[in-house]
Amino acid sequence: MAKAIDRIFTIIKSLGMSARQFDMSIGASNGYTLRMKKNNASVGSDILERIVEKYPFVNINWIITGRGNMFGIDSEEKSPRDLSFKEIEAIIEAKIKANEREDLEALMEKIKAEINKTENNN
Repeated sequence: MAKAIDRIFTIIKSLGMSARQFDMSIGASNGYTLRMKKNNASVGSDILERIVEKYPFVNINWIITGRGNMFGIDSEEKSPRDLSFKEIEAIIEAKIKANEREDLEALMEKIKAEINKTENNN
């Protein structure tokens, strides 16, 4: 049965972040989520609070129980909740940061390849 840490990793993936980026964004120690995942450990309530503070569009009920939608709040009628401007802005900001990091890493690899090619030609 999936635990809260498994669902947190689903959120991390959905936001296009690395575990390290996510840890930093919520003020957790470096490697926290990876350690919790590796040990199949329970996530502390302080971490859950930080996640909801930083990512208010995440459904805390879903993190804890696995029921409902990952984003938004579930109602009795199961109709999806419209995200607020602030929530949409937070999603966009997280995705932009993740994309910038990926672009930077790709550029670094390209530069390294060019350097290696130049060194091999000399």
